[in-house]
Amino acid sequence: MAQPTTYDERVEVAHACTLGIDISIPTLIDEMNNEVGEAYYAQPDRLYLVDADGVIAYRSDLGPFGFKSDEFEDAIVQLLQQQPAV
Repeated sequence: MAQPTTYDERVEVAHACTLGIDISIPTLIDEMNNEVGEAYYAQPDRLYLVDADGVIAYRSDLGPFGFKSDEFEDAIVQLLQQQPAV
């Protein structure tokens, strides 16, 4: 598959991926200059959980073998429990 050359193409690819693997959490898409990707760069991949203030609440070990879904889920639950009631 060719790399997207426009932001709209990037959105289409991300949408297809989220549908294909049945992701039910919000998916954010970096701009074409990859500013966020460069800021959180990790090779191989890494999972980040960023709180509402932009602070990294969780960072996984190097993936894919460092991805511990239970740890990531626990971090999400803990972060949600810290949020003020709406």
